[in-house]
Amino acid sequence: MAILTKIELGDILEELEAYKGRQTELITVYISEGYDVNSVQKQLEAEKSTAKNIKSTATRKNVTDALDRIVRHLKGIKKTPEHGLAIFCGNVSETEGKDDLQLWEIEPPMPLKIRLYRCDKEFVLEPLQTMNEVDEIFALLVMDRKEATIGVLEGKRIETITKMTSGIPGKVKAGGQSAQRFHRITEGLTRDFYKRIAEEMKDAFFENPRLKGVLVGGPIPTKDEFLEGEYMTNQLQERVIGRLDIGDTSEAGLRDLVEKAQDILASQEIIHEKKVLEKFFTTLGEKPDLAVYDEEGIRKALQYGAVDILLLSRELDKTLMKDLRDTAINIGSTIEMISTETTEGDQFQKLSGMGAVLRFRV
Repeated sequence: MAILTKIELGDILEELEAYKGRQTELITVYISEGYDVNSVQKQLEAEKSTAKNIKSTATRKNVTDALDRIVRHLKGIKKTPEHGLAIFCGNVSETEGKDDLQLWEIEPPMPLKIRLYRCDKEFVLEPLQTMNEVDEIFALLVMDRKEATIGVLEGKRIETITKMTSGIPGKVKAGGQSAQRFHRITEGLTRDFYKRIAEEMKDAFFENPRLKGVLVGGPIPTKDEFLEGEYMTNQLQERVIGRLDIGDTSEAGLRDLVEKAQDILASQEIIHEKKVLEKFFTTLGEKPDLAVYDEEGIRKALQYGAVDILLLSRELDKTLMKDLRDTAINIGSTIEMISTETTEGDQFQKLSGMGAVLRFRV
């Protein structure tokens, strides 16, 4: 078993989404990264006993057969794969009374964080669909002088990485020199806390190639002191795409930060798409022999291994899209999916809905 690419995963998800059970008889199993596959096998053995109580003979048979198939499959797996495992199994025959018991096994492109067993009329695909949307991540930081929480946004999922406290004492009522001394101490402790936060941010994100941007939230003036003091490395400081006023510095504050940054996050996707299309249209205008937008020209370029970037409109015919994508994957092309939500994307879709920037002339 090999880790699927996002495009391969997308194709399987599209297939699985089309299947509907007559009753609650399609089984979904998610095994999170690092979880013991043998424990899941034992759980499903127990579920077989529960399935005997299903009143409908046909449904009982379909559920029991699917569970048997999954258990047999799991017995052949000695260790949970690196990214976890998703298994889908059920009778997908469109003809009532006929059996077509199928099993799909997926090791996703990113680690699974969820454990799940579900028997339903449809396969549970949302965790993988969300994962498949994620090309980049965003670093999250909510902070004040007392505490900080660092997290990451992957698609729609927010995960907490670490929580920190400063240990700075509260205000005292001392006056004169005592007050001045207390102020110097607290300012020193604050700077130390900011340095610790910056170090944690570096450890979490500095070497992550998928990092798209950094969002920082907190009260005025704490977040501004932190950012303007340039405590973070230049690489992270340059990727700050938003600073927002947030009162909560706990895990709930991370959710508030993402909620308030929706416009910023949406604009980042649009900016990326516009840059890709700008490169395509500029190449087409200035170096027309290094850009193509007709199917015959794209297929020829793919055949010669000349396609550097393949652009496909999300409105393109699905069969044609899959065919072009599969060929592009085999020659190591970058694949960009283009929406029609921008003027440029709509223009591209009306042009042909497909295009390629070439590595060399063909």
